[in-house]
Order: sequence, then C-alpha cells, then structure tokens
Amino acid sequence: MRSRVGFGVGFAAVLFLSIQLGALALLPSFYSEGYQAVEDPTNPTNSLVYVGVILIVTLSMLAAMKFDLDRLIRGVITTAAAGTTFYVFSVFVTWPLALIGSVTLGVGLWVYPEWYVIDSIGVIMGAGASGIFGISFGLLPALVLLVVLAVYDAISVYGTEHMLDLADGVLQLRLPVLFVIPTTLSYSFLEDTQSKLRSQDDDDALDRESMPDQTHTEDGIRDVFFIGLGDAVIPTILIASAAFFLPSELAPSLGVPGIPAMTMPALSAMIGTFVGFFVLQWMVLQGRAHAGLPLLNGGAISGYLIGTLATGIPLLRAVGL
Repeated sequence: MRSRVGFGVGFAAVLFLSIQLGALALLPSFYSEGYQAVEDPTNPTNSLVYVGVILIVTLSMLAAMKFDLDRLIRGVITTAAAGTTFYVFSVFVTWPLALIGSVTLGVGLWVYPEWYVIDSIGVIMGAGASGIFGISFGLLPALVLLVVLAVYDAISVYGTEHMLDLADGVLQLRLPVLFVIPTTLSYSFLEDTQSKLRSQDDDDALDRESMPDQTHTEDGIRDVFFIGLGDAVIPTILIASAAFFLPSELAPSLGVPGIPAMTMPALSAMIGTFVGFFVLQWMVLQGRAHAGLPLLNGGAISGYLIGTLATGIPLLRAVGL
C-alpha cells in the first residue's frame, strides 16, 4: 500500500520537476527567438490581464460543457497543445520538423489519450508555457500573478466549487490540462473513463462519486489521482522569472550543466514549491480535493524570498521594486 502511494506521489513530483527544469533550460532560446509575449514585462497590470483571460476561458469552458460542445473543447485544447509543443520543438529542430512533431502529438492525443500520452504532452506544454510566461512576467508581475491566482484557486475550490465542476468535465474529455497520476503501471485511464461513460445514460453527466479519481482497489488505495497542469505551471513562472530577470551580478548561475539559468533564487523557489507540493499530496491522500495553488504558490514565493535574502539581494530588488 505504501509503495503504491509512494509511486504516485513520486511520479507526480517527477512531472513537476521536469516542467521546472525544462522551463529553465528553454529560457535563453525562447528569449533569443523573440517569444516574449508582452512589450513591458515589468508592468504588473499584465498579471491582472492574464487573470482576466483565465476567468473568461474558465467560464467559456463551463458554458461549452453545459451545452455538450465537448468536441469543440477537445479541438481547441488539442490545437493549443500542438501549438505550444511546436514552440518547444522549434528551439531544437527546423520548423518543418517541429510542425511534424507537434501535429503528430496532437493526433496522438486525439485518437489515443492514454495517461502517458496526456502526461507527456502536459510536460512539454507546461515547460513551454512556463518558459514563455517566465520571460514575459518580471519579478513583481510574477509575484502578483501567484498571489492573485492562489486566492482565486481557493475561492473556486472551497467557495464557488466551479473549479471542481470544470475538473469533472475535463476528465471526461481526456485532455492535457490535468496530469493523470496512476498508482500502478497497470492502470489504464482510457479504459477507466470509457467504462464510466458506458455505465451512464448518454444524457447524464458523471457524478463526482463515480469519477476515476474515486476509483479504489480492494486495498482501499486509489488507482489514480489528478493534479491540474496549472498547479505545476503557475509556480514555475516565478522560478523562471527569478532566473531570467535577476541580474547575474546579484544571482550568478550555479553552473548546472544544460541549465545556465539555474540560480540560487530559482533553486530555492523550486525547493519551496516542493515543500508545498508534498504538503498538498498529504492532504489530497486524506480523501478529498484541495486547492493546490495556495500551498504551491506560497511555497514558491517563500522559497524565492529566502533564496534572495540568503544571497544578499535587497528585499525591494527581489520583489521588482
């Protein structure tokens, strides 16, 4: 029983770490390729605009699910996934090869959305998105973004609960906006969701008690649990921003092979994120859903500030003032 729980938590941690390291490795190439998404990355209003976009997208998806526009949602998100992977691939290969690779992943996601396909694409998407936002949000905007989204996540999970409704709907669509974390390699997300869908009338939505994340084996351990892709991406934005925007004379590179952007503040933000991550996993394994960003973002911010102070960076400079 402990080994299965440990496998699931360890696998989730590897996914988070892959996104963090991938984002840091992509930063120099993304900047040189001109992937910075805003003209002034130090403007904190960029964060509020991004939060507004999240709200619009969330409400649009909920509305689309209500009107049974599942194929439209799948098409939009699959296209977005292919587009993000194209940006990542284009750093390493020519654009025709990047296009072929991204289209291949998009088709694979559409026709065979097994858990390892979803998670693999999620890691590539997460690293790419974190890298782009990392060079687009300066220190202050990144901190504002993490604080606001942590509050929003708590309200949407414990208050309005619309994030739970969104997660339930997304599970049925089998898209890389949630990481699928099996507790055993024999688990099949594709078979599980198909069997759940077959057991319901076509006109009825799956209730929360029958969702795959509530599926238990005879020993009482879940076959699978889920973590939102945003739970990995949002704190990584601060990690990437810390690595990119703090000048090298204040935060020199630690000399990690292949990741020249790794600095002490970035590393300490990573460590803080994982402190929040393991606390979150302990809470989730107690048997109910929890908002991830309050712990994850809080850990990232705390770790970042500790790392900057430890390296002698003034607090006002650390927060981008």
